[in-house]
Parts: sequence; structure tokens; C-alpha cells
Amino acid sequence: MSAPHETHGHAGHGDHHDHHDGAAHSSLKGYTIGFILSVILTAIPFWLVMGKVFDKSSTTAIVVLAFAAVQIVVHMVYFLHMNTKSEGGWSMLALIFTVVLVVIMLSGSLWVMYHLNHNMMPMSVHEMKNMP
Repeated sequence: MSAPHETHGHAGHGDHHDHHDGAAHSSLKGYTIGFILSVILTAIPFWLVMGKVFDKSSTTAIVVLAFAAVQIVVHMVYFLHMNTKSEGGWSMLALIFTVVLVVIMLSGSLWVMYHLNHNMMPMSVHEMKNMP
């Protein structure tokens, strides 16, 4: 008969709850840091747009898009707990696949909209008079 406190090859009774699979675990500190970064990354672009800091709207749009990209990363790290080690790297592979698809869809959509806008513009009055 074995003793009631024998571990049968395990390190200890309480040790089997410690998972070190590489996935980040949520904590109040992590969520607080993520929230504060998200608020800052939202407030700065809001100020840039409302304060008309840049003369050109295209510059403002590029800066706002850059802040949006940084905020996406903050959300993935602090709220979705994504890193290269979680789930054996599959979550990072899924992220890369998603980013590639989004880039293809956005660039393709912008390309189509630009060419539709360029090719479907109404004719000027001068061009309409020369029509048969």
C-alpha cells in the first residue's frame, strides 16, 4: 500500500496548476496598462483632427492611420494576449494570414474605387457638345 501523501512521480500536489505554455495570463495591471495606452492612442488622433494640427488632410490621415496600427497591436498584446509562443505559434500565423488578406482586400478596393472614380467622372459641358 502506498502512503496517502505520496505524489506518484509528480512534483507536488499544488504544482500541477502552474501552466507555463507561453500564453500571457490576464491581470489587472495588464488590463490597466492596455486601457491607458488605448485612451492615449485615441486621444492624440482626436486632438490632431479637432485641432487641425497639420495643414494637409492627407498628412493627418497618415498619422491617424499610424496611431490606429499601433492601437491594434496594443489591443492584441494586452487584451487578446497574443504573442509568438501562445498556442504553439498558430495565433501568430493566423494573424499574419489575416493581415495579408486585409492588405489585399483594402488595396484592391482602393484600386477599384480610384479607377471607377477616374473612368466614370461626368463629362464636361464642352465634351458633351461634341458627342454624336
